[in-house]
Amino acid sequence: MKNWIEIDNKLSRTFEFDDFTQALSWMAEAGLIIERHNHHPEWSNVYNKVLVNLCTHDAGNTVTDKDRKLAIELENLYQKKRT
Repeated sequence: MKNWIEIDNKLSRTFEFDDFTQALSWMAEAGLIIERHNHHPEWSNVYNKVLVNLCTHDAGNTVTDKDRKLAIELENLYQKKRT
């Protein structure tokens, strides 16, 4: 998880793509993973960038293993799409 930073009780990562279409496609696939985990991040998209913030609200808005597991899956999806 070297590309993720933990700051202000959140795991954060900005994913960068070649264009908006790739960013949107990744978000659609990521949404299925997120739903499967039933762990919904704060995220936003501007053109080719997607900012993701993860924290567990039920644990007092802190970073938990639930966040780390989802971060790993989102990272794996990103790496898969980049190859």
